[in-house]
Amino acid sequence: MSLRLKHVTVGYYRDIMILEDVSVEAKENMITTIIGPNGAGKSTTLKTAYGFLHPVSGKVFLNNKEITKLSPFNMPKQGMAYIMQERGIFPYLSVEENLQLGAWLFKNDSRRVRDAINAVFEKYPILRERKKVPAGNLSGGEQRMLEMGKALMLNPDVILFDEPTAGLAPIAANVIFDEIKNLKESNRIIMMVEQNVKKALTITDY
Repeated sequence: MSLRLKHVTVGYYRDIMILEDVSVEAKENMITTIIGPNGAGKSTTLKTAYGFLHPVSGKVFLNNKEITKLSPFNMPKQGMAYIMQERGIFPYLSVEENLQLGAWLFKNDSRRVRDAINAVFEKYPILRERKKVPAGNLSGGEQRMLEMGKALMLNPDVILFDEPTAGLAPIAANVIFDEIKNLKESNRIIMMVEQNVKKALTITDY
């Protein structure tokens, strides 16, 4: 199982390309990390993989199936999740309500939703303890954990992380790095952009 960008050229304007003829592959049971200075195109690579940007040339493949022209709302159905640098939670909703929103693909199957939430609570006990708390009242590390839990509601095969520890205290960042490392052991593909190069390289496979 793999996620591949093959000879991709893409930009935000017709005549300004950010990536030019870029090829990269992320494989299962591995953390693939993209490092580099600001403006190098790291986040653009993730956005292209997830369909926020469509290449001028080149293609994107998931398990040898071309997904180049799919839109972001189609990607969860392909088994992909994208955790952005900006917080992707609803601050006035409770932790549990945020998780319920993560199960939108099977929202009418109440038993499956409940089982998925319980699986997240088993993995992240702190979220169970705070399940009735508004998500905006969580610490930065807890909010990031909630985002990861929300992504796991759909049990994705591929998770894209865009600077997952941005703005976190060192202790919280270490917890998030450990959780990302654990995620790859479930036959998942992890592709990550991270500014904390030194720490990222301690968990990265490629």
